[in-house]
Amino acid sequence: MKAWTLTAAGNGLEKLKLRMDLKEPSPGHGQVLVRVHAASLNFRDLLVIGGMYVPSKPDLIPLSDGAGEIAAVGEGVIRFKKGDRVSLTFHTDWFGGKYYPTMNLAGRGGGQTDGMLAQYTCVSQEEVVHLPHHLSYEEGATLPCAAVTAWRALTAYTPVSAGDTVLVQGSGGVSVFALQFAKLFGARVFATSSSDAKLKRLGDLGADELINYKHIPDWHLRALELTGGMGVDYTIEVAGKDTFAKTTAATRVAGQVNVIGLLSGMPEVGQDVLLRSLSIHGSSVGSREHFEQMNRAIAMHKLKPVIDDKVFGFNEAVQAVEYLQSQRHFGKIVIRID
Repeated sequence: MKAWTLTAAGNGLEKLKLRMDLKEPSPGHGQVLVRVHAASLNFRDLLVIGGMYVPSKPDLIPLSDGAGEIAAVGEGVIRFKKGDRVSLTFHTDWFGGKYYPTMNLAGRGGGQTDGMLAQYTCVSQEEVVHLPHHLSYEEGATLPCAAVTAWRALTAYTPVSAGDTVLVQGSGGVSVFALQFAKLFGARVFATSSSDAKLKRLGDLGADELINYKHIPDWHLRALELTGGMGVDYTIEVAGKDTFAKTTAATRVAGQVNVIGLLSGMPEVGQDVLLRSLSIHGSSVGSREHFEQMNRAIAMHKLKPVIDDKVFGFNEAVQAVEYLQSQRHFGKIVIRID
């Protein structure tokens, strides 16, 4: 089979190599063989490819997110049958309940677990979920990391309710999913970006208040103004160190900040966290239970993930990663796998 792997030679993208000679895996007891039809990229994949993530296995297949169909099932499989349309969980061993440090923190496509940038993958039936029927494989491939992260941020702690205010930063995968989910719950959504064109698209998706932080550097003051001085109830923080102080200032007393991304580095916790009694939650994506809950909501509302206008072929994986690095995308970057 064909697969992209990270070799020991080179740095960054130099390590990403297309292999044509890998043996197609065969499912054992309790396992399913998935024919992968699409994979999608996350900022985390840049860390894995760049060697900034936890130590990984030799010739690791990267990318945590993908979707496909069940090509074969092993003995003892009861959750799926051949031909089922599926996606795989980010965490390989968090199926529900509490998250424990003994679980696979690195997730799929990082650490010691191969990812989705291959024609086939063989996994336990417990690591697989059914795709909503109305989604294509490309759309289903966007769900495991970004969508589940956004869903858990808005539902797992203090769930968003109708009339709440949610601030999302930028137009990457997590932020766009958070916008879409917040609107399902009836929330008022604030969106920030440095691009008027991207803000328009966020508005088309339902964002109620649009703030260009290039034109309004003190965007947190604008958020306060738009909420009558109160601040927003929930913030999806994706930039990290450079924006964290403004994020906490824009969030109301006893509000919730979900730290998802570290584009500018690790944030420094200031006095606002204490003085404003803020709840700060880091991201560990979510369990299979979260994934299945989210899929039920997606199916009920016929929600469609937002995919960037440019979709890449399997042989264009390097170009897809470079496109992610450029930050020119809107929504999720997808790679079709032939």
